[in-house]
Formats: sequence, structure tokens, C-alpha cells
Amino acid sequence: MKLTKRLVLGVATAASIAMGVSAARADLVFATDAAPYPPFTSQNAAGEWEGWEYELLQALCAEMNEKCTLIPIAWDGIIPALLEKKMDGIFGSMSITDERKKQINFTSVYYNSAAVLIGPKGGDKNIAPDALKGKTIGAQASTTHANYVEKYFVAAGATLKTYKGQDEANADLAAGRVDYVQADGVTLNSFLQSDDGKACCELYGAVPLDVEVLGPGVGAAIRKEDTALLEKINGAIKSYAAKGGFEELAKKHGLSGLLILPPNI
Repeated sequence: MKLTKRLVLGVATAASIAMGVSAARADLVFATDAAPYPPFTSQNAAGEWEGWEYELLQALCAEMNEKCTLIPIAWDGIIPALLEKKMDGIFGSMSITDERKKQINFTSVYYNSAAVLIGPKGGDKNIAPDALKGKTIGAQASTTHANYVEKYFVAAGATLKTYKGQDEANADLAAGRVDYVQADGVTLNSFLQSDDGKACCELYGAVPLDVEVLGPGVGAAIRKEDTALLEKINGAIKSYAAKGGFEELAKKHGLSGLLILPPNI
């Protein structure tokens, strides 16, 4: 569903009635990265969405009394797709940054977590920029993590290798094609708990916080003109937090203590 989704919805519904079939379409369409990003969002073998962030989206949509659907879009094209009105918003662990805010608006923060480096088992845990000179660090392209690696590690003599999806970066680390990977601590913890992750890699530590680069946390991204939708989502975040929904959902997915959640942000 694109920019004129409600008009399209009406046309599609009328056409369906004429053909004697129903046309169940979502009221709101959000996008996330097409690449798997467990434990936040991923698609199972049946193509169904699952994960903490997907369930959070559905919970917030229930708070708004809206029916919502999630579509996959490649991360490096997801903001242009929003500006082209191919969906209503982005709900996919997008960090809030000043650079992104030049193009789009963000809702209130709905979670935050540390940025970390992981590497091969038994390696030197000194992850100061000077200690990683000559090393290759993997990160997903068009992310705050790639920007952080550029600012601190590449400036000190390391090399950045970027990937379309986080799973590709993790696979290269497991295969020894990069020395380290930087990403969100929760999603990398999910990888480290997998069979491949347990076999190859371990946590090296959290990188020092730089809010200017990494942002204050994650929010839903909305077009600047869609102020009513922005306010509606913010209201849903506030009401869902007030009833303890965030922590309850975190417990369900084994993420308690790993995420900073509303209203504690």
C-alpha cells in the first residue's frame, strides 16, 4: 500500500465487491529491513513475521485501534521508500539521529541498548581504536554502527566492511573473513546464542557511547507532514508503557535487562 493507501483501499474494496470477493487490507503499513534481525524482526519458513519488535508493533497498533501490516524493504533504500510514500512508517530498530531527522520525523524512543563488538573466541579483548589498527570490522551498511566504526576505528587505521544485512556480517565473522563485527548488543547476543555463534565467537565489549553518532535510541520513522500519525503513535507508546506492556513483552522474549524501555528511557 503506497502514499494514497486509503484511496487505493477504497478502489480495491469496490473492485472486490464487484467480483464477489473480500479485500482485507491493512489500515497502516510499516516497513522493516528485508534481512533478518532477530530477536527483533524476522520471517519464519512460512513467511510470517515474528520477534519482539513485530509483536510490539501489533501491540501499539491495538492501542491506536488500527490494523497494521509489516513489509520488508532493503535497509539502504528504506528511507527513500518512506519519502516516496510506499508505506506509512518505518518500524525496524532505526536509531534516531540528527542526520536522519533532516529528512524524517521520529516518534518517542521505544527502546535502547548498547552497541558492542564481537570477535573470534579467545581473541584480545582490547577494543580501543588504536588496538584494532589493521583489523577489519564488519557492520551493516547505512547504520549508526557503520558510522561509528568510520569515526573511531577507521580513523585509527582499521578497515570497515559493510553488508546489506546483519546476518551476512555475522556469517563473515564466523568464516574468518572479518576480525570483528559491531552492532546492537541484543541482536548480536542472539547470534552468539545460536549454534554458529557459539562455535566461533564471543562478546568483546560495549563501545563507548557517542549519542551524536549512535543516537538516543530507537523510534518509529514517519514523514514530516504526517504529524497526526506521529502524535497517535506517541500516545500509544505512552499508554502501552503505563500498563507495563513493554516489560511484559520483553520478559516473553527473554530480553528483560537487555533493553532500556519506556517509561525508563
